[in-house]
Amino acid sequence: MNQASTPANEQAAYWNEEGGARWVRHIDGVETMLEPLNARLLECVAAAAGERVLDVGCGGGITSAALARAVGERGHVTGLDVSKVILDVARARYASLPNLEFLLADAGMHAFAPASYDLLTSRFGVMFFPAPHAAFANLRRAMKLGARLCFLCWRRLDENPWMGLAAAAAFSVLPPPPRPEPGAPGPFSFAKRERVTDILTVAGFGNIEFEAVDRGIDLGSLDEAMTWLTNMGPAAQPLREANEDHRAQALDAMREALGNAERNGRVVLNGATWVVKAQAS
Repeated sequence: MNQASTPANEQAAYWNEEGGARWVRHIDGVETMLEPLNARLLECVAAAAGERVLDVGCGGGITSAALARAVGERGHVTGLDVSKVILDVARARYASLPNLEFLLADAGMHAFAPASYDLLTSRFGVMFFPAPHAAFANLRRAMKLGARLCFLCWRRLDENPWMGLAAAAAFSVLPPPPRPEPGAPGPFSFAKRERVTDILTVAGFGNIEFEAVDRGIDLGSLDEAMTWLTNMGPAAQPLREANEDHRAQALDAMREALGNAERNGRVVLNGATWVVKAQAS
């Protein structure tokens, strides 16, 4: 496999092209949906004044900005992401925070200064590493001895109806995409505690803890939920590839499934995550 076609480059290409562009178009809705989970992550992170923090897969920068405010003028936060198009949004929104910088880089390969960070965190950014053992080993080298790791990742798709319900309805009409290979990068690749524990242990982390955090994900009105899930959900690509008749049938099935979950004009479905904590040992 040549360098241009490595999985790492494929991830970067996706987030700098169609994936990143779609994320930017929907970024305000995404942040509203994820706010209850953001809040729990930041509670668990418990960033302290004066700490140096690395926020991996920072996206539009909302968690990085919250962390920068928490660590204060004596602290410093680096928000890191592979997507320039998304980081452009973060830089524009949070340029006023002097202790916050954004770095365009691959966290799994970047040459960080050794023992630089007191805290490493991520909101749904670490599940996309093509080589997670090597990536976390690289991140461990960037952390001080005893530094804290705290990140948020999704549990299984079947525990996340906010994403799975409409997709299942669409795939009652359309052929589903192939199942990813075990361990392949993706939103649910860290669903198994045993796998995450192995990755972190091998990379040099100890005191590993898991907290199951479930929150309602507010997808908005039925129309807003349909817009989001047809552009960003598991069925988005199959819908784009389907012929007109099959696409219409799939959309009807999705709308019916989401409509059955609608209450008081809002579609709110469970989001199931792990907050994973560990310590650099």
